Amino acid sequence: MSDANPTDLVAEVFESQRDRLRAVAHRMLGSHADAEDVVQEAWLRLSRQDAADIHNLTGWLTTVVSRISLDVLRARRTRPEASYDDGLPEFVVTLDNVPAPEDDVVLADSVGLALLVVLESLRPSERLAFVLHDLFAVPFAEIGQILGKSTDATKMLASRARRKVRATERPTGVGREQREVVRAFLAAARDGDFEELLRVLDPDVKLTLDTAAGAVVALGAAKVAAGAKLSATAAVRGCAVLVNGLPGVLSWHEDGIPHTLLAFTVADGRITEITAVVDPAKLALMDLPGPV
Repeated sequence: MSDANPTDLVAEVFESQRDRLRAVAHRMLGSHADAEDVVQEAWLRLSRQDAADIHNLTGWLTTVVSRISLDVLRARRTRPEASYDDGLPEFVVTLDNVPAPEDDVVLADSVGLALLVVLESLRPSERLAFVLHDLFAVPFAEIGQILGKSTDATKMLASRARRKVRATERPTGVGREQREVVRAFLAAARDGDFEELLRVLDPDVKLTLDTAAGAVVALGAAKVAAGAKLSATAAVRGCAVLVNGLPGVLSWHEDGIPHTLLAFTVADGRITEITAVVDPAKLALMDLPGPV
């Protein structure tokens, strides 16, 4: 060990922390691409440092990634249109092939669509305090050093952020009722049953269609039902998935290329929101399950 190259040792430690650093940046920024850029910048800064002067390399890296992410967040305050890649949060898609009990929850390390939207509404300092403490268990004293605030002030920031998150968060469990509502919607769309579509859609339902030309929004049960009837097709095959913890459907063309990704929000027995990704380029970039 004594003959090991110090540079190699530093690189080894960095690589062992890369996934954690990327996770911190992603939860701060809501973008995989931005998170990768932040981690790369942290590595460049580390390569310019004398590692002998860094007593806690893991803590140093967390601090640097957090500060870079904080700078990005603050820059976004003046450019709100750049908050997310292409205007929509990214999706975590997993197969939903096992019936789950009513209290099912998404994996703890995947950030749901609702949480990403809530975090975007927080002030940068609140978001940093919440993410580092509540999601990564970083002590308040260390977070305070990053923000240039006292420990007590940092605790207050995290508490304020926590209240905002709890006030707007939606249940992440996908229960039997939600699945049944989605299945009823899909069956009605296949059959062209307009009345059944209206029954399962909330009167104020919102459909966001993510196309190659940009996002298209339709509001109201009648418009969404009409679109569902027109778009129903038997030329593709699909299966049930979870999309950021929401019930969804992923379908493929016969050649195995992704066709459509749907995510549904269900409340009080009706669908209140549908997100549909049909942009082939975006689907190709997603980490999606293969055809089943």
